[in-house]
Amino acid sequence: MARHPEVFIRALSAAEGQKLVGITRTAKDPIKLRRAIVVLMSAQGQAVADIVSLLRCDDGYARDVIHAFNDQGFAALDPKWSGGRPPAVNETARQKVIAMAKVDPRGLGLPFSCWSLTKLAAHLAREKITRVGKDTLGRILRAEKVTFQTTTTWKASTDPAFVTKMHRILDLYDHRPADGRVICVDEFGPLNLLPRKGKAWRPAGHPARLPATYTRTGGVRHMLTALDLATGKMIYRIRARKRHSEFCDLLTVIRKHYRDGRLYLIVDNFSPHLHADVATWCDHNDVELVFLPTNASWLNWIEAEFAALRYFALNGTDHHSHEEQGTAIKTYMMWRNAHAQPKRGFAIKSKIRSPDYQANLSR
Repeated sequence: MARHPEVFIRALSAAEGQKLVGITRTAKDPIKLRRAIVVLMSAQGQAVADIVSLLRCDDGYARDVIHAFNDQGFAALDPKWSGGRPPAVNETARQKVIAMAKVDPRGLGLPFSCWSLTKLAAHLAREKITRVGKDTLGRILRAEKVTFQTTTTWKASTDPAFVTKMHRILDLYDHRPADGRVICVDEFGPLNLLPRKGKAWRPAGHPARLPATYTRTGGVRHMLTALDLATGKMIYRIRARKRHSEFCDLLTVIRKHYRDGRLYLIVDNFSPHLHADVATWCDHNDVELVFLPTNASWLNWIEAEFAALRYFALNGTDHHSHEEQGTAIKTYMMWRNAHAQPKRGFAIKSKIRSPDYQANLSR
């Protein structure tokens, strides 16, 4: 059988990369989260076969998600809700409906900042554009991919050395140093004890249920984690805090695990990473910290692994103690490391690979 041609996500901007990482961290809907993980892994240059191996999903599913994202952008991550057949509305009226929905009502002298379907339908009737019910109006808007969205804020990197730092990291990803190894390090958490929504195969109409209320007095934990790109395996420690002392403890564990050669650690600008004691420890142990640009966590290869950890080990659980939750994480990490593959080909087709790429630092 002929092998399917490889497919990848279209080139993402830095802002799109940050938005994607945010979705993998905060998405409540399991379908949206799973699709976002597929897109993030593809954006980081991982082939469909690698995505299928990690997510245990169908090859066709991964390809469909990638193609859909390339065609529709972030709208492709949302679950598709089907509606009934809309009543006949001529094309001219449909286009006027869509155009009006995109207008700020304040610009028309109206005393509200956004449309509800009822207000929009009333305005369309008053202006003699068309008479349409709010349900039909909603279907027309959905069909044209116009949705009621929350106003969002966003962060562009304000790091004046963004491009220089990014190129250094990409060079380490592409050309592993002969004198050592590259390891991505980050903190995952906080690990709260609370019911977490998830996804499972169940009889129709009988989803698994978790309590909506809970009382936990055990505080939180933090997972300090390292991803070795040469093997794809991860090392972690779960601690009650994530100060510079805990970070140094993780560095000690990493150095004991990899005794030979220089270690190049990709880290963000979290204040414990910048502590003087950390710098001193690194100088004495042949470790170099390679810092990500500010607001550019999507450049850290470990982010996709965190998304998968959250999806497979935590979602759909209701752990009552940190020991119980820690056991679940340990079991998943053992399975994951047993199936690990070397990490290669980060964001190969992304626009960040363009020689003249410049991050948007001004907006």
